Amino acid sequence: MALLVAVPVPRPPPILRRLHFTTTTRASAARTDPLPEELQLVADLRTPHNHIRVADVSRRATGHPLAGARLLLLDGPGNIHSVSFPRCPLTRTYLDVFAALPPLLRRPSLAVLGFGAGSAARALLHFYPDLSVHGWELDPSVIAVARDFFGLSELEKSHADRLVVHVGDALEAEAVPGGFGGVLVDLFANGSVLPELQEAATWRRIGGMVARGGTVMVNCGGGCVEAEEEGRDGEAVKDATLRAMAAAFGDGMVAVMDVDESWVAMTGPAVGAPEEAAAAWKARLPPQLRQYVDVWRPYNGNK
Repeated sequence: MALLVAVPVPRPPPILRRLHFTTTTRASAARTDPLPEELQLVADLRTPHNHIRVADVSRRATGHPLAGARLLLLDGPGNIHSVSFPRCPLTRTYLDVFAALPPLLRRPSLAVLGFGAGSAARALLHFYPDLSVHGWELDPSVIAVARDFFGLSELEKSHADRLVVHVGDALEAEAVPGGFGGVLVDLFANGSVLPELQEAATWRRIGGMVARGGTVMVNCGGGCVEAEEEGRDGEAVKDATLRAMAAAFGDGMVAVMDVDESWVAMTGPAVGAPEEAAAAWKARLPPQLRQYVDVWRPYNGNK
């Protein structure tokens, strides 16, 4: 998930805060940008995959959308990978949209490709006591940091029968075909959606992890994402990712939502659902998540 460190925005917040996210990276960045003054550095280490920093946003950062949160920052520009608020499972970001998916699933199990520090898993396990979650994260040091600084150890102990964390390449995940009710995809490298996700064959493989009638939900990035590599324009990469999804899943089988240039896509039977189905989905959600039902629209090849 990729999200650049945000600065206060002097206007009313949208349904989703405008924050620039990126997920699991595969190579370290060449530069390291300084942190904004409202962030306090908690931990700093480098691995073969990432430059990992943990930072706390000051509670006194008036107007900052993440005031009081702990952030997992990856690589030199400080892309935010995970967000954690004390005693609150929600993040005030697009990750909360992911937590609206389970009522659509025919089987109560989710694969999370790009686990990070477990922000999505925390909300999912909190709101859905019958749901099981399998997460994949490439960098073992990210998981170690999640356990030391984001409460992942406690989450694993509290939900030992429902949460499994795998260390390895999410695109090579060993999973029973059709074994999951749904898949969440939040995979970035160096501030950009993984290049493999612009290939229809990759989406067909990911779709093979899902049971018949299941759903894949994806962070597609967008214009809000600043890549480290020149030529990886966030808007163009988002468009290529959506085209690949449509080629893999078929016309009319991809829906999108966006807030301030940040895009999330969804596949499956919920796309184009009648009003009654949307109402049923909303009724099965916690009140905090119901706002994410009415924001979807069919992907038509352009937007």
